[in-house]
Amino acid sequence: MAMPTRRQPRGLVPDLLDWLEAPFSGSRPYTGARMVRFEDTVKDGHYIVRAELPGINPEADVEVTVENGMLTVRGERKEEKSEPHRTEFVYGEFSRTIPLPPNADETGVKAVYHDGILEVDVPLAQDRPEAQRVPIEKQGG
Repeated sequence: MAMPTRRQPRGLVPDLLDWLEAPFSGSRPYTGARMVRFEDTVKDGHYIVRAELPGINPEADVEVTVENGMLTVRGERKEEKSEPHRTEFVYGEFSRTIPLPPNADETGVKAVYHDGILEVDVPLAQDRPEAQRVPIEKQGG
C-alpha cells in the first residue's frame, strides 16, 4: 500500500466531513464543542503533524504514541465558560490515528505544544526504499 508523504489542500467536502464527525449532543445541533483539526506535511526531511488543541493541558490531557507505523494522538477536552447567569461546558474524548510514511524513524519522534497547537515531528530516513520489480513465473502450459 502506497503511503502519501504530502497532502494537497483538501477543499470544502473533506472539511464538511470533519464537521459531521464532530461530537453532537443528542439531537441538538452542534453547540460550540470544538473538533480537533489535524494537518500534516513533509518539510526538510521531517513528517510534521499539527493538531489544534487550544485550552488543553498537554501533560495531563493528551497522549501521543507511535507503534507499527501509526501515530496516535488521543486525549480529553474539558472546557468551562462562565458568564453572568450562564455557564457552558464542553467535554469529551478524542482520538486520531495517522499512518506514518514508510521511511519514518519511529525512535526519533518529538512532540511540542505551544499556543494551543500540538506539533509532532517524525524524522524521515534519507534512503527511501525504492520500488523493485517482482518477476512473474509462468506455470502450466
